[in-house]
Amino acid sequence: MRIVVIGNGMAGSRLVSELRARDPHIRITIFGAESRQPYNRVLLSNVLAGSSRPDQVRLLDTSWYDSHHVEAAFGDPVVHIDRDTGHVVTGSGRREPYDLLVLATGSEAIVPPIPGVERAIPFRTLDDCERIMEAAEHARNAVVVGGGLLGIEAARGLAGRGLPVTLLHLAGHLMERQLDVEAGEVLGETLAGLGVEIRTGVSAESVAGDGVRLAGGELVEADLVVLACGVRPLTGLAADAGLEVRRGVVVDDELRTDDPSIFAIGECAEHDGTVYGLVAPAWEQASVAADVITGGKALYRGSRLVTRLKARSVELAAMGETQLTEEHAEVVRFSHRARGTYRKLVIRDGRLVGAILLGESDAVGTLTQLFDRGGPVPGDRAGLLFPGLSPAAVADSPTLMPDAARVCQCNNVTKGQIRACWEAGARDVAAVAAATRATTGCGTCRDAVEGIVGWLCEQEGISV
Repeated sequence: MRIVVIGNGMAGSRLVSELRARDPHIRITIFGAESRQPYNRVLLSNVLAGSSRPDQVRLLDTSWYDSHHVEAAFGDPVVHIDRDTGHVVTGSGRREPYDLLVLATGSEAIVPPIPGVERAIPFRTLDDCERIMEAAEHARNAVVVGGGLLGIEAARGLAGRGLPVTLLHLAGHLMERQLDVEAGEVLGETLAGLGVEIRTGVSAESVAGDGVRLAGGELVEADLVVLACGVRPLTGLAADAGLEVRRGVVVDDELRTDDPSIFAIGECAEHDGTVYGLVAPAWEQASVAADVITGGKALYRGSRLVTRLKARSVELAAMGETQLTEEHAEVVRFSHRARGTYRKLVIRDGRLVGAILLGESDAVGTLTQLFDRGGPVPGDRAGLLFPGLSPAAVADSPTLMPDAARVCQCNNVTKGQIRACWEAGARDVAAVAAATRATTGCGTCRDAVEGIVGWLCEQEGISV
């Protein structure tokens, strides 16, 4: 069987590794539009801040493809799908036959159609990141347009380089899709402490040589303008091939399009009316698609989204229906704005349906498990927000955490899997990551993995 994968980003590269793990003989060819080896897009803000080098966010290197007999064509994008003959055609004119085809084309940055926008740099790829870093070396100040997760990461990264940053956002508060008003305001105050000036409720009208002109005429001065205005699924290839496309390429529970020989996964795919823009769902879809392609019976039933941001002085987890009020649900809330802390639980019918945790908190693991499983919420609500104050056992203590507890959300790694890995000889986080992929997604579980490994070593009297 000949498998062709279009797209060598976080979804496509994960798929080929999942396929090869299940079938050592299946023929796999993957095409990537970027000339680079696949990298972790989630960690680009760390590269921008200078806390990680570009080579440290790589997912698979060239030797992996060679040793696993996967043909990878970097920098030669597929430009046409010939469904009649079962071929794809690349920009260089290469024709590659397929029996099954997987679209993992991802998304592209939205560039607003305003005058002078060519002076700005989108923040989406590693090439973009390097252009921004080069420009930042000579800039005196910067503007980031867009106050969603990507814009906050860009602003935080630039501020980490010592550059004064102004963040412009059209909505009334930051991350309005994930956060309520007060959480957005507390996040803004935290970013202000890092050197980021927040301007919400403003619209960029044009990009000038000396900054960004707002609607109304005000000029926000900047030598560097970065765009983080959201992303749009790349569906043109699928649409041109006659596949059903809405917001994304429409797929069923097996991740098949309306052509049973073509699958779609990741940010380009639309399942049950939803396009997911986070890495964890893309990797879940890659696993299901790999099962189906190699003869399994797996089904994708959707993903419960947890948005995470963990960086210097900024720690955030948001999940579920965070916007519900007391009229529609039980809401438990704590705010200490001077410390940059905001915590909120949204409970309906005895189940956790939403939560916001802003600021350092040891409740993230417990709440994520409750949300993920849809289990009943304990009666001690305050103990959920402040585990250390509760006389009950802390669920995410390594000692008391059940083996079934999911530690790494991105890669679906449980405490039991980490324990088994440790018992097989992994004695540090790097070894656990190599065996389980824990910590290789958004990276926010690293402290928990370190804690579990450290606890296991301590139990056996092993120094690390």
